[in-house]
Amino acid sequence: MSERIEAGVWVEIHDIVLEAGERAPQVPEDTARIPLEMRVKGFLSEPAELGGEAEIVTAAGRRLRGKLVDVNPAYRHGFGPPIPELSTIGRELRTLLGQREISDD
Repeated sequence: MSERIEAGVWVEIHDIVLEAGERAPQVPEDTARIPLEMRVKGFLSEPAELGGEAEIVTAAGRRLRGKLVDVNPAYRHGFGPPIPELSTIGRELRTLLGQREISDD
């Protein structure tokens, strides 16, 4: 038996928006061969089981339905490693602006 998740819990749903044969004709061939999927996070609107159909309310207030795939899903994206050339730019700019204000006086 699957785990029952209570309403109001932060979850993620998954659904197929368009099957492979339903994609727009102008998309590249390799894209057209795969379905268009959605993964959306939101608050569960009513109790549901993990792996079952569920409805969520997103942070923007949209109501969407799909298969409940995760509970309290983590964000797994990042912005990559720091760029050394950019790490000192704020301090350098403040220095330049400070010098300019002094020379304008």
